[in-house]
Amino acid sequence: MSRTAFIIGLGLIGGSIALALKEEHDVNIIGYDIDERQLKMAHSLKVIDEHRHSIEAGVIEADLIILATPVTKTEQLLEEMIDYEMKPGAIITDVGSTKQRIFEKASGLARKDVTFIGGHPMAGSHKTGVEAARAHLFENAFYILTPTAQTNITKVIQLQNWLKGTKAKFIEMTPDQHDRLAGAVSHFPHIVAASLVHQLAKIEGEDPLVSRLAAGGFRDITRVASASPVMWRDILLHNKDQLLGLLDHWQEEMAYVKGLIESEASDKIYRYFDVAKEFRDGLPIHKKGAIPSFYDLYVDVPDHPGVISDVTSILAQAGISITNIRIIETREDIMGVLRLSFRSESDRTKAQECLGNQLYETYLMQ
Repeated sequence: MSRTAFIIGLGLIGGSIALALKEEHDVNIIGYDIDERQLKMAHSLKVIDEHRHSIEAGVIEADLIILATPVTKTEQLLEEMIDYEMKPGAIITDVGSTKQRIFEKASGLARKDVTFIGGHPMAGSHKTGVEAARAHLFENAFYILTPTAQTNITKVIQLQNWLKGTKAKFIEMTPDQHDRLAGAVSHFPHIVAASLVHQLAKIEGEDPLVSRLAAGGFRDITRVASASPVMWRDILLHNKDQLLGLLDHWQEEMAYVKGLIESEASDKIYRYFDVAKEFRDGLPIHKKGAIPSFYDLYVDVPDHPGVISDVTSILAQAGISITNIRIIETREDIMGVLRLSFRSESDRTKAQECLGNQLYETYLMQ
């Protein structure tokens, strides 16, 4: 028997979940988005089967309701939905990057015969919109679920069964634990990256040459600073307490490093970087985590006209899409370096094989 899923918010995440649902289930996907263009695009790409012009009209039909909206909007919708009629036994979930405040707002649904289970698929892309949606976006990524002690375990299992087409790795934790860990491995690093960019911008006011020097490695390590300002404004405000604590610890850490430099503590400075290197090198390499992975491949290319078009042609003939291409270095009479970015690890592996067959030297950075 066909069931119905109602997805509110047809961007990258909402669209990708819709496609993943279709991979595994005989399901009717109803969509809603305030952007009429996104609705039309979702229809044309067959991401959704039909749509509704109001949320109230969609929730009454749905066995599964997914709030794929920014966290501030999700809070607002959960408050509004308290007054909506919903299908008995329906499951409601979200995809927000913070959980505690959303959990508190969802408590108002407790008097209805529905179940709210917080969710956070820890995967994404540097593209946006439903046109970038892919069923495999969440494959092997962590998908956090935040049921409470009172949540019926059967409903948690049902939600995982609904979402099994994502091929994600489900982890259960409390909303507070989620916000603490996501703050440390995702939210706080985005603050650091944005701060580094701000510092560089101030230096550029004194010496414009700094931007040219930052075009390589600095640009790479601060890539996450290009994320949506609206999204990160909401995340910082919603995870305020955790982030304030992390900022306090960071200031203590920087004060410690400053002291090492001031005292010229050579051995301690060496040990500081050595311990960091050891811990960082021990982190999983080919795993998806809280920050979307960059599937980059570096290619040595000779200083020869047409070499870039040759590389892209080889990949195009193999049906491999490149999401980004950048010339890292190209100077007369020496090998240049291209950095190619791909949608997935499998695309990168296939590209490495194809280029290797054409005698191109390729390598990965770890």
